[in-house]
Amino acid sequence: MLLKSKMSSYDIPQQIEKLGLYPYFRTIESEQDTVVKIDGQKVLMFGSNSYLGLTNHPKLKEASKAAIDKYGSGCAGSRFLNGTLDLHLELERKLAEYVGKEGTLVFSTGFQVNLGVISSIPGRHDYIIIDELDHACIIDGARLSFAKVLKYKHNDMASLEKILSKCEPDKIKMIAVDGVFSMEGDVANLPEIYKLAQKYQANIMVDDAHGLGVLGPLGRGTAAHYGMTDQVDLIMGTFSKSLASIGGFIAADNDTINYLKHNARSLIFSASIAPANAASVIAAIDLIQQEPERIEKLWANTNYALKRLQDEGFDTGHTTTPIIPIYIRDDFKTFKLTKMLLEEGVFVNPVVSPAVASSSSLIRYSLMATHSFDQIDESIDKITKVAKKLDILETIKSKA
Repeated sequence: MLLKSKMSSYDIPQQIEKLGLYPYFRTIESEQDTVVKIDGQKVLMFGSNSYLGLTNHPKLKEASKAAIDKYGSGCAGSRFLNGTLDLHLELERKLAEYVGKEGTLVFSTGFQVNLGVISSIPGRHDYIIIDELDHACIIDGARLSFAKVLKYKHNDMASLEKILSKCEPDKIKMIAVDGVFSMEGDVANLPEIYKLAQKYQANIMVDDAHGLGVLGPLGRGTAAHYGMTDQVDLIMGTFSKSLASIGGFIAADNDTINYLKHNARSLIFSASIAPANAASVIAAIDLIQQEPERIEKLWANTNYALKRLQDEGFDTGHTTTPIIPIYIRDDFKTFKLTKMLLEEGVFVNPVVSPAVASSSSLIRYSLMATHSFDQIDESIDKITKVAKKLDILETIKSKA
């Protein structure tokens, strides 16, 4: 009875649905591209994490189909037992070379990487230190650990040092931080984090889910962007963003990879990624390095869109990446804007409380390399038109 009572009393989604503003689980009836089909209508997609626009690339499709023909549709087991293919090992070698580490280990999802790595490395008397805006999978990985979890203010190095200074010097201190913050679009201050890590004998793990394929030479990620690949102990990445598939990996020295292969529970007790997924990621890594102009176009789109939004008067926070937050700072208006934009043929993602404070609610507008300037102009024209109807721009001006 208690369970049923708890389940039935949760009615927040229903309340939003009654207002006609429910913005989640919108069904897409086509491939993930700059234009998708929803309810039979064409909609401009500015809510995707496919930063390089590779999800429907012919080479990735061909690689997936060939892998299915050779290996079948799945592995029917975990990496630890019967689920490791030669294809997985090829992918791990290619990833290690790409990000510049000795070894890598492929997991079923990026979320599971952080669950397994963060929960298994620091022990009961050690420390996990996280940025307050880190992704949920870092937070959940820390919750699963027996280590002490400490949180510092977002990108605030004084706050980080204050926490580090209180840690016992002879214990492991793992600083786990997003390379690119997934909602705000700003980048971790790795040079200063490293200075503090050196001072207090801490280690650094970078979650590069949104940095891989975007930052650094040939999209090698946040650490490479700063020229600090050797200074970062662990680099985590996902396949579901720039690499256009599903899965994740951790990159580190061989000793760490060996430890994780035998201790990360989310690896040992989860089925391995399907052959088609592994093959498409291999093809994506090759393509990124063969066609660096994709990353150049992504940044051209980013700079163009950011300037246009700022010229229109929108508050875009501190972003410097293809993730552009458009701050609305009102949950109801954020839902309303999202709904009205979809009716206008523009797909964006709302971010509201409790994910962020209501005063920080935003629209997450994200770019792909395959967007045209005309598509960007059309979307921003429509965002501006709807925002004016909702008095959003006037509110921003009054608070400026």
